[in-house]
Amino acid sequence: MIKILGRANSVNVQKVMWCAAELDVEVARADVGGAFGGNDTDAFRAMNPNGSVPVLVDGDFVLWESNAIVRYLCDQYGSGDWKLGTPPQNGLAGQWMDWYLTSMHPPMTTLFWQLIRTDPDMRDAAKIETAIAQGTKLWAMLDQHLATRDFIMGDYLSMADIPLGSSAYRWHSMDFARPDLPNLKAWWDRLVERRAYRENVMIPIT
Repeated sequence: MIKILGRANSVNVQKVMWCAAELDVEVARADVGGAFGGNDTDAFRAMNPNGSVPVLVDGDFVLWESNAIVRYLCDQYGSGDWKLGTPPQNGLAGQWMDWYLTSMHPPMTTLFWQLIRTDPDMRDAAKIETAIAQGTKLWAMLDQHLATRDFIMGDYLSMADIPLGSSAYRWHSMDFARPDLPNLKAWWDRLVERRAYRENVMIPIT
């Protein structure tokens, strides 16, 4: 059985667990990282020298970096729309997955740390305001992209939706004023309809 090492409240672990559930791939997850620790041991560092989660162990194969794990699961165990077959399809999916990491993840991480992990009297209002403005600009770009399609790649859910979809829960759930982005909201509502999303992503943000 595939092992996933990482705590359930990590957005990066949530990506992997959601993807595995959509693919109906059975995995065993172990709490590692954060309050659970265990990610700074010699054994863990031998698997991932970064000491970060998640880590996938599939037999003798070990893989770290959440987007890489999502790609691996889809390539190895996916079928139909989950196993994108052409270089253009894979390129477009990778484009949106990497865009999340390079563009969306930084402001979303700032909001998470300021609004969830920082005491109210210690929060930096300027950082929060800047992150909301940056996030709004980026989510508006995705909103425009979704104006003519149900999901990022078209009329089907794919690995391209996983990173941004995991982050969308936090965007819509954290306590701040956000603009009306109807296409983004409709896409997120479609994700919420999925049991795999609700069970693996829509958990308390801590």
